[in-house]
Amino acid sequence: MQLQHLVNFHKAMGDPTRIRILTLLSKGPLHGQAIAGKLGLTPPTITHHMAKLRETGIVYERRDKNTIYFYLDADHLRRDAQAILDVVWGGEGSVDGNEKEKVIKNFFTVDGKLKSIPVQRKKKLYVFEHMVSGLEVGRKYTEKEINEYISRFHEDFATIRREFIMNHYMYRENNIYELNPQEMWAQPE
Repeated sequence: MQLQHLVNFHKAMGDPTRIRILTLLSKGPLHGQAIAGKLGLTPPTITHHMAKLRETGIVYERRDKNTIYFYLDADHLRRDAQAILDVVWGGEGSVDGNEKEKVIKNFFTVDGKLKSIPVQRKKKLYVFEHMVSGLEVGRKYTEKEINEYISRFHEDFATIRREFIMNHYMYRENNIYELNPQEMWAQPE
């Protein structure tokens, strides 16, 4: 789940009226007039709140002749509500933790060899981050040592070594390589 989607979801849930609407919809679909009547609000107010809930994807609508019925997408609501817990306590500490694991599993063999260098930037960064995790922070490596290290994963060590530099995983000075702090690493956005 993208971080911005998670933020938008929680912004939408930050209004008590929207939570009350979801409570009503949890019992079954309703049209806007019925929701307005049950909550003692005007139809334009309900229209405003329904637009915010539709943007998050937890409410959808179906038309029956001239009446629009609103439905709660309970699975979507559960997934979005659980996402913040996954971010805070979910091992990787990132929104993309599960996606990252899948990419690593798909692009590396059981014995740790890189099958191919991903084309998609996000996947490529996941792969490179996985590869540099075996390097020591603060240690200086010669180019030969870096080439040998990368060769354990993939035969095209020159391309991957350049990618390490371009994506700020490492810096090079006088053919000596060292890991950058993680805050400098390229981010898969």
